[in-house]
Amino acid sequence: MTSILYGRSWRPGKHGMRPSCCLLLIVIGLVYPAPVRAQAPADGGPDPAAVRVRLGPLAMIPTMGLSNLGVDKNVFNDPPGKQPREDFTATLTPKTDLWLHVGGTWVTAAINEQITWYQKYASERSASNAYSVGWKLPLTWLIVNTNVAYAKVRDRPGFEVDARVSRKDLAYGGSVEGRIMSKTFFGVRGERRKVNFDQAALFLDVNLHDELNHVTTSSGLLLRHQITSLTSISVNATRSEDRFEFSPLRDSVSTMLGTTVTFDPFALIHGSATFGFRDFEPRSSRLPSFKGSTMAIDLSFSIYETTRFGVHAVRDIEYSYDVNQPYYVLTGFDASIAQQIFGPFDTVLRVGEQRLAYRDRIGATINASNRTDAVHSKGLGVGYHLGKELRLGFNLDTIHRTSVVVSRPYEGLKFGTALTYGF
Repeated sequence: MTSILYGRSWRPGKHGMRPSCCLLLIVIGLVYPAPVRAQAPADGGPDPAAVRVRLGPLAMIPTMGLSNLGVDKNVFNDPPGKQPREDFTATLTPKTDLWLHVGGTWVTAAINEQITWYQKYASERSASNAYSVGWKLPLTWLIVNTNVAYAKVRDRPGFEVDARVSRKDLAYGGSVEGRIMSKTFFGVRGERRKVNFDQAALFLDVNLHDELNHVTTSSGLLLRHQITSLTSISVNATRSEDRFEFSPLRDSVSTMLGTTVTFDPFALIHGSATFGFRDFEPRSSRLPSFKGSTMAIDLSFSIYETTRFGVHAVRDIEYSYDVNQPYYVLTGFDASIAQQIFGPFDTVLRVGEQRLAYRDRIGATINASNRTDAVHSKGLGVGYHLGKELRLGFNLDTIHRTSVVVSRPYEGLKFGTALTYGF
């Protein structure tokens, strides 16, 4: 299950990105012995060159971002038949990553905040906070990881809900891996996550608190092989249960098998890519099951520090607010390329596509049965580096959603400046 972002079988090249692009990056990372971007700490700590604040054993990397300082031409995602409303907006995103070395272990933490402001429409102003704490015990024969994360946010949960609503998200879990060969580990892991929407969270007269509040409990086994010091491949088997507090129609059990390639953050290619299979079985006989492929990709690649590629891709089950179409299969990608033009100037190109393939509740009367909505996005940015840690940019982004349901399509445009600063 993906995060709180929650269709017909996906055909590469027709419904989105060709997986061959991601596979090419993975193959390069596996076979090309390129130098790392920085000296990776042997015990999993932070990059010493990136640390900006040290207080004894505590290391911190604070950053500050000011994005979307400009105009939103369609604040409420109004459909074409309705006059879109525009406003001046700004988003402030302070963030701090922390590492604390305790004996031979690491305690990590992250503090993320997002403050969104609209000049005219005060109802769209919000402040969101997210916190996480983790502990890692890296022994020669045993690796233990634990983590807990909490978020209190007010935003749009995914690609189908256009209202900015409040919700809380609490997740905790961990894993234990034991060395069974020189470079091979066998482990177990578990996680529990609770999503709780505010009682006043409404969208199209639907109370999201009643429809989408749920708890996800998962456990699984993994077999991981360390190919190099910066690259590993693992095979995972996971059993997951979703229990909805007020909407038992959506209760389900899933069995997932997957293979994950992970690249260390200090490698030339960094991130992870997972390809797998999911057997999704609703407990209610009124919902259709799903058996099909899944993927979760988050990869970045740099060339000589002047060209950077990034790709995020997903295919998985997401739950819908609509009781007649309680879930959909989300298949999509976001890709970007950043290129230094000359001196301190650079340019960024962004493109994305998401497809939401809805599944009908058996016996329900639906005007657009088993429909597929699509969300397309494009963006262009130019930037000027005022120093090593400071970048001033101008961004132009468009987004539009297509659907056979009359009230669902919309077109949006945002443009303005952005400022990123690492202390």
